[in-house]
Order: sequence, then structure tokens, then C-alpha cells
Amino acid sequence: MSSDPRHPLDPRARQLLRTLIARHIQDGGPVGSQTLARHAGLDVSAATIRNILSDLEEAGLLASPHTSAGRVPTAQGYRVFVDSLLQVKPLRAQEMERLRGELGGGGQQSLLGSASELVSAMTHFVGVVSVPRREQLAFRHIDFVPLDGQRVMAIIVFADHEVQNRIIQTRRSFESSELERVANYLNQQFAGRPLGDIRAALVEELRHARDEMEALLSQTMELAEQALVPGDDDMLLAGQNRLIGVQDLSDLDRLRELFDAFARKREILQLLERTIRAPGVRIFIGEETGLAPLEGMSLVTAPYGVGGRTLGVLGVIGPTRMAYERVIPVVQATASVLGAALHPEP
Repeated sequence: MSSDPRHPLDPRARQLLRTLIARHIQDGGPVGSQTLARHAGLDVSAATIRNILSDLEEAGLLASPHTSAGRVPTAQGYRVFVDSLLQVKPLRAQEMERLRGELGGGGQQSLLGSASELVSAMTHFVGVVSVPRREQLAFRHIDFVPLDGQRVMAIIVFADHEVQNRIIQTRRSFESSELERVANYLNQQFAGRPLGDIRAALVEELRHARDEMEALLSQTMELAEQALVPGDDDMLLAGQNRLIGVQDLSDLDRLRELFDAFARKREILQLLERTIRAPGVRIFIGEETGLAPLEGMSLVTAPYGVGGRTLGVLGVIGPTRMAYERVIPVVQATASVLGAALHPEP
């Protein structure tokens, strides 16, 4: 018997593994052969069940804790369960209405915060959302306001209606008329284009510019290089405290490591970034995350975006013993509704 998906388990082994994992997720303890005989719906003897369980254990899908005759799933067992045994149903219409109602409008930051809170509340685990990189979004309008000395404030309105103010330190003082000229040029030539494209286009134009354009383009480059620089990547977390009462996370040292990882954010954000180009739901179980603090945890993610363009990733972090058939559709539906709610205009 093999856990290799190219050599699938026979139907009885699949049914026993599915039933054992479902019981373990529900009850938390090791599952014995008598429990399986009652709940698996198989017309076989207890001895046959024990033999199949031994085979599943030998294949690395189950383990026997020293304190019990029952068995618990391994990370590899959960992987087989999630990939080939799980039956996921879409969210009920009532829950979809709740999602649409709570993610029905507002600014980007507000929507992302609501989305992470919602998936946390609906799954009772940690909700996590990566914030879209600003260079992926087009800007609608820019203005420059002279401040004291050699400082200028750039006011940028993005296509998703988010407004950012950035303070720029320039090499020399700029007159209001110069700033207005640069803003007009950027708005006329580049409104509707992503930030990441603009600098390259300016460099190319500067290379081919005639004398009369060179001064304007040089001024534009100096201001745009700072005003339109991509912001730091970030993510929003919600519901970390929900993990404190989770039975599988009673070890205080483990919890401390986990909360440290949440505080640092960078490692988890990098993990989310690994999933941004993958369509649909991705699931990392235990050490598949590559992060020591997340061993014994699972991460369920789905990308969100608009018009075929991915903006970020939404997910749930919880113990490996989570109700995947519940968490997966919540993550999937919330990512879909969030993308529709952001709906940046071209």
C-alpha cells in the first residue's frame, strides 16, 4: 500500500482513512478500530480493520501515540485526505450574502481588514491577507505641494480610490509652477498606468528627448522616482488570540514562537507570495510551509484580484487538525467576494 497518489489506496482503505481523519478532527483524540467499525460503514471484521490500519501506518499516513491503542493522522495522511478524500461543499447562500454585505464597499485598507476579520470569525482561526503591491495598481491623479526648504508632498490618487501622501526630499527647491507642470505631464501621459511601468517609460523618453523637453523630463524623473516608488509589502492579520484556546496548541513555547512569527510578518508574507501565481486554493500542511513555527499548523490560501489580475492572497492559519471542508470554501468564497468588492476602475 502506498500514499503515492499515482498508486491510490483501495476503496476500503480510503473509506477508513477518511472516517478516521473526520473523527479525529471532530473529537481531537486517537481513533480506535472499534470506533471505525461503528462509523466507517464497512461490512468487515475488526481484525480486517486493524490490518488495514497497520498498512496505513506503515505507509506513513497514520501514527500510534504511545498512550493509546488508537491512531492519529500524520501530515502525510492529511495531505492524502485533502488531495483526494475530502468532499467540499460551497458556502450556503446565507453565508455568501453575509460576505457580500460585509465586503460591500469602503476603501481598500478597510476592505482588506474586514476580509481578514471575516475569515477569522467564520473559521475560528487566524485570518491573513496580503496587501496589494502599489506598483501593480494604476494611479488616477497626482499633485505636488511645496513644503518648507527642499521638501515636496506628493498626493497620489490610485485607481482603487486609495489616496496616499508621500513626503519627498528634493535636491533643490521647486517653484509651485514647476511642480504644477510636472504633475500635469504625469497626469496627461501616465494616468491609468501601473506605477511599475512609469519609471521605465520616463527613462526611455529622457533618452530620446530634445533640449526643450529635457528640463521637464529631468524634473519629472527626480520627483517621480520618489513619489511613485512602490510601498513596502505588508499583510493584515486577524484573530491570533483565537489560537490560545485551541486544544492542539496548549504548549506555551509553541504559541510564543507562533506569535513571534505573526509579529515579524515577513516569513508568512513570503509564504503567501509563493501562492500568488497559483490559481485556486492552495494548502500547506505542517512542515510543507518551510517555517518552523508553523509545524503542526496548516495554511489555506486563495488569490484575490480583478479582471484576471491577481492583487494579493487571502488565507487562514490554524492547527493541522482543522475542518478543511469548512475552511476551504470560506477562504475560496471570501477571496472571490473581496476581489469583486475592490473592483479598481481602469
